Amino acid sequence: MTTRYVSGPQLARLLGDVPQERPYYLALARAVRGLILDGRLALRTRLPAERDLAAALGVSRTTVTAAYDRLRADGYMESRQGAGSWTALPTTNMTAVAPARRNDAEGDPRYGMADAPTGPGFIDLGCATPAAPEIFDEAVAAAVAELPRHAAGPGYQPAGLPELREVIADGYTARGLPTRADQIVVTTGAQHALTLLAQLTVQPGDPVLVERPTYPHALGALRRRGARLVPVGVTEGWDVELIAATMRQTAVRTVYTVPEFHNPTGLLMPAAARRALVEAARRADAMLIADETFAGLAHDRTAPVPPPLAAFDTGGRVVSVGSASKLLWGGLRIGWIRASAPLARRLTLSREATDIASPVLEQLIVRELLLRQDEVRAERAAALLRGRDALATALRERLPGWTFTLPEGGMSLWPRLEAPVATQIADAAGRLGVRVVPGPVFGEDGVLEDRLRLPYVLPPETLRVAVDRLAQAQAAVDAAPAVRPSLPAYV
Repeated sequence: MTTRYVSGPQLARLLGDVPQERPYYLALARAVRGLILDGRLALRTRLPAERDLAAALGVSRTTVTAAYDRLRADGYMESRQGAGSWTALPTTNMTAVAPARRNDAEGDPRYGMADAPTGPGFIDLGCATPAAPEIFDEAVAAAVAELPRHAAGPGYQPAGLPELREVIADGYTARGLPTRADQIVVTTGAQHALTLLAQLTVQPGDPVLVERPTYPHALGALRRRGARLVPVGVTEGWDVELIAATMRQTAVRTVYTVPEFHNPTGLLMPAAARRALVEAARRADAMLIADETFAGLAHDRTAPVPPPLAAFDTGGRVVSVGSASKLLWGGLRIGWIRASAPLARRLTLSREATDIASPVLEQLIVRELLLRQDEVRAERAAALLRGRDALATALRERLPGWTFTLPEGGMSLWPRLEAPVATQIADAAGRLGVRVVPGPVFGEDGVLEDRLRLPYVLPPETLRVAVDRLAQAQAAVDAAPAVRPSLPAYV
């Protein structure tokens, strides 16, 4: 039995300007179907009554009835007498079996990090992380010189090295969020941070609101904790009114969000939306986990960026997660949590049962790099801007039917394909020597088959070759029989 619903005015707002095509009911049905496939309208969401949607759109009830009939015929709506109608996926669509899939956090060798294919000419577009910055060797040398000073002690600092915590705290303060070192817990990467938070704050069966699309490994951490995931669509940005309604309807007490720059869309949550989201969480008595792994990766370093999400919070309900993996280098495996001092102490105590503390040398290297982060950010911004523009130009030339919005930061494009065939294109691209991750990996319930994530961290010339191969993959899918194969089981 569905517990989520959308009102007539809410659905009308999500639909926006429906193309004025004839017959209009077909255009309306296609628009609703697009919301479902794009993840902005969750599955099993009860749709408004025909008369309510007709009033909100300013059309006849007959038009809405015909649109609903078409959606039912195509499998995107199910109805039961006395219970209403709700969104669905057609059983003949390959996305309909995707809930049995698991994301790349759980080791699918086609899309995840485990057993990724390699070899001459192979291009990996499955990993959105760059190589180490130019000053890396200097930072390592400085850290190694500092290491003997720590060798006389046991080497275990469960909360992290004090000097690193100070630098991280100063970074938050400079961004408009006053922070003390005792509010910082250094972790062994952002994934470790998310796992610690899930273990400490989420009980099995708890509803946790997650964005769709979102970071797949976060979904894995929450699933392993036994959370009941409640997705809300953010492909076109954050609809805080809809998010707040979902929080009320599902009694959510924890929210996982990526406000800057969103993975995989590259979107930046505006200040007004941040303020409204924190207020919605306050009314719902929910905790917000803000994943800021991509913070600091604006392509235009002169453009203003809103303060961290926690800057809009006065009640200690926003917990921030940061990482060295995107700005600095993924091989360092250092992340951190910024929380209230009491919660930071609880997190420190809880991590002693898992890894006790993070490596000292890696923490010293991260500190050296953070002290020179302006240089790193300038290098990253220039390289990512070149990669983004090269990828966008190649897509427009070779795959003009794929549409996308140029992100202002982050490391990837999130193009919409001409049909829901992302998994098929990813499979075909793999046979042509390009690893790419299809949209459903970034969601919870099998939608997003019309999306791919395309990172632009590789050199421009490599990205152009990758797009040529993606165009070949698209052509192969177009030429294939219309019957879509079922997906392999995840074991």
